[in-house]
Amino acid sequence: MIRIRDIKLPIGHDRAAIMDEIANMICLDKIYPGNSYPDMSYRILRKSVDARKKPDIFFVYTIGLLLGPDDEDHILRYLHAHSNMPKVKKRLERIMTDPVTEYEIPECGSRLTGNRPVIIGAGPAGLFCALLLARRGFRPRLFERGKCVDERSADVDRFWGGGKLSTDSNVQFGEGGAGTFSDGKLNTLTKDALGRHGFVLRTFHEHGAKEDIIYDAKPHIGTDVLKSVVKNIRNEIISLGGQVCFNSKLTDILVEDGKIVSVKITDVLTGDIKNIDTSLCVLAIGHSARDTFEMLCALGIPMQQKNFAVGFRMIHPQKLVDKWQYGCDHEDLDLPAADYKVANETEKGRRVYSFCMCPGGYVVNASSEDKSVCVNGMSESARSGTYANSAIICAVTPDDFAQDDVPADHPLAGMYYQRRIEAEAFVRGSGHVPVQMFKDFENGTVSSDTLTARDAIKGTTAAADLRGIFSADIDEAIIESIHKFGYTREEFDAKDALLAGIESRTSSPVRIVRNENLESNVAGLYPAGEGAGYAGGIVSAAVDGMKCAESIIRTYRLEEKDV
Repeated sequence: MIRIRDIKLPIGHDRAAIMDEIANMICLDKIYPGNSYPDMSYRILRKSVDARKKPDIFFVYTIGLLLGPDDEDHILRYLHAHSNMPKVKKRLERIMTDPVTEYEIPECGSRLTGNRPVIIGAGPAGLFCALLLARRGFRPRLFERGKCVDERSADVDRFWGGGKLSTDSNVQFGEGGAGTFSDGKLNTLTKDALGRHGFVLRTFHEHGAKEDIIYDAKPHIGTDVLKSVVKNIRNEIISLGGQVCFNSKLTDILVEDGKIVSVKITDVLTGDIKNIDTSLCVLAIGHSARDTFEMLCALGIPMQQKNFAVGFRMIHPQKLVDKWQYGCDHEDLDLPAADYKVANETEKGRRVYSFCMCPGGYVVNASSEDKSVCVNGMSESARSGTYANSAIICAVTPDDFAQDDVPADHPLAGMYYQRRIEAEAFVRGSGHVPVQMFKDFENGTVSSDTLTARDAIKGTTAAADLRGIFSADIDEAIIESIHKFGYTREEFDAKDALLAGIESRTSSPVRIVRNENLESNVAGLYPAGEGAGYAGGIVSAAVDGMKCAESIIRTYRLEEKDV
């Protein structure tokens, strides 16, 4: 396939404009005199927005040209034969012909396993691990402590409306994982030499997401669409002989001679306990499974402290964010709701940056434990909300984790630090999401007017003083950085910008140690995804789950007696 990059066209162009630019790029008028062009079409491989020279805004494409092999060879021969011409030489710099890597699930290994693999957690890592195993005939058993996505959504809506928190069915736990109630961003910074990223995006599209996630430079699904997508992935796993069980929490692991032999699964609704024999278990538990972390630590599973970041959700009008990016409202130009990315290193060396920015979205109460509060950002597919929000967070290290619960070098010290600051946020907000205008946060006074919260936050809120939940130097680093962000983005540090507390679940506070085969020190136990400390978002978590599945598939095959 001929691929052409950097096709730059003004917004509002039509399909014909892309075809005209393709024809110009590959010199069709020279190769086929009289405009007797061959039959051809194109596929968009990547699309981004170039708004660097406002008000002139462009779409930038990479396209794949679809035409017969004889015509493709004819075009390439002509271009290379005339590569000494300056215009042709410049065009060739933007033309690629190297093959695109298409992901393939590995073939099964020769070692027989007598029972089906068990996967703990139905977030992206668990779902994609189960999907690959199911497609290779392993008939995996997937256990999720939360509910199926429809029942989970009902629980979350009740909680946001002022009802009681369910500690097993909430924004963190349930089908789809924490990413289900998020912006659903699908971009990732990890490398993809084997085509796993493309497989994840295509799989989401095949199960109900829009096609543009495959080529958009900043793809996102949105909570409303992601709910149906994860259900469809679950149904494929079941159709291939897999099993998906909800309300089913891992409560123990039995190890003999350094190998896993079974897991204990407890029904969170009835308390019934089942022992599931297995020699293969993937731990895709998510970054909020604190009771599971404690259980693993007690069993002696090697774990390490890991850096993460804490801060607040900062809320601005979406029209203001559009102005920063486009110079006007995105709706006036038929562009996606604008986002932003900011970062700063403070004078004292603290790193503060934006994280999980949600255009046209909402701040949501993402709590999963009683008497604690944490928040996240969420958008639906249209990103049509009045407000934008982003986490403005400060990196924290083990030096920040000191507390009375455990020694400073304890592997779960970061987790207990999270618990402590979330408990303090609960107290500050009297059980609600605590909110404060930025200027009042700077001055240490409770805000008298937080009306923005009514339309910008899912969950009950209360005006509170957010100063002092974190250490003084973290508060000062956030204040200094917000003012610096205001140098380049007018009104970023406006006095009525709203802060909501607290953002504490940016990534896992621990890393579960694994070897080159992706196993723990217990043979057959595979820590995976964000909770295990090996991913940082939907796609990277899905990819890590795939890697664990691949390790199992390359080594094992399921014995016929268990099929």
